[in-house]
Amino acid sequence: MPKLKTHKGATKRIWKTGSGKLMHRHAGRSHHRGRKNVKQGLRRKIVNSVPESNPRIIELLPY
Repeated sequence: MPKLKTHKGATKRIWKTGSGKLMHRHAGRSHHRGRKNVKQGLRRKIVNSVPESNPRIIELLPY
């Protein structure tokens, strides 16, 4: 059976913490921020966890 390949785009967006949780940042923080209100900007600042039971994440990040 061939080796499973890691999706490089997912590795740049999702990382594993010391306790083993998967985390990601919200999109929409780089530009065009003047047209978004403050509440939206603050919501995008928060780092969220990714559900590890999601089969798509398991497929993208096998290791």
